[in-house]
Amino acid sequence: MNYATVAEYRSHYERVYCRGNIQTFDGIRVFFGANQFGHMFYESTARDGRKDAFSSVRAQRIDWIKSTLEHPNADLFAGWDKASRGYDSTRRVAVVYEDFVVVVAMGLKLDGSLKAKFVTCYQADNSISKIRTSPVWSRVDCVRQLGGVP
Repeated sequence: MNYATVAEYRSHYERVYCRGNIQTFDGIRVFFGANQFGHMFYESTARDGRKDAFSSVRAQRIDWIKSTLEHPNADLFAGWDKASRGYDSTRRVAVVYEDFVVVVAMGLKLDGSLKAKFVTCYQADNSISKIRTSPVWSRVDCVRQLGGVP
C-alpha cells in the first residue's frame, strides 16, 4: 500500500482495522485500538524506545496484518512471555509473509468463545528462527489456560 501522507495511512488503519470486522481464518474476531497506530507505524530514530519517526516501510505493509490473520495456511506459534520466561498459549504468533509476524492476545467472550486483541506486528529479522521453533499454538491449550472449557 502506498499513500502520500501519514493521514491517509491512519485513515486506512482506522477504517479497515478499528472499524472493520477482522477475523482470523479460524473465526476469532481481532480488535484493534486507534491508539496503536503509532506503535505499529513509527520507529525510534535515537534507539531509545521512543517512537518518533513515521516509517513508510512499515506502513507499506499495513495490509499484511489483515492478510496474515486471515490466511488459512498461516504458521501459528505460542507467544513468549518474558516475565515468566516461558511460552504462553494465550498469545498467538502468526507468520505468512517473509519474516513478518503478527501477535495477538487471546481472551474469552461471555459465551466462552475466543476473541483477540492485536498486540504487535514486526519484521522478525533477528528472531524468526526462534519463533519458528516455538511450540505450535493450540486452541485447546489456549482456552484451558484462559479458564474456559475446551
